[in-house]
Amino acid sequence: QVQLVESGGGLVQPGGSLRLSCAASGSIFSIMGWYRQAPGKQRELVARITSGGSTNYADSVKGRFTISRANAENTVDVQMNSLKPEDKAVYYCWALYIRQYWGQGTQVTVSS
Repeated sequence: QVQLVESGGGLVQPGGSLRLSCAASGSIFSIMGWYRQAPGKQRELVARITSGGSTNYADSVKGRFTISRANAENTVDVQMNSLKPEDKAVYYCWALYIRQYWGQGTQVTVSS
């Protein structure tokens, strides 16, 4: 049974940092990543990383967010710096192996 469990969300002031972590179990995934969904908006890609370390980022987070992956531990993290109020969303861990898998989501709020 595949499980993706996120941790690390919370409240942070604009300009601050957070690190989200996702622990996966039940499979080895070719691609892992993070998506987010703000209220009233569609879910969107934040960043993805392949098992070989190739990455891609949403334009809105380039230069501020860094995704990393530990294949041996089956984890994927995203370091989020210089957070903005518009980064507020529920962040979902995502993984791909034949089909897509999603975590339950973790709330990130950026507010003063």
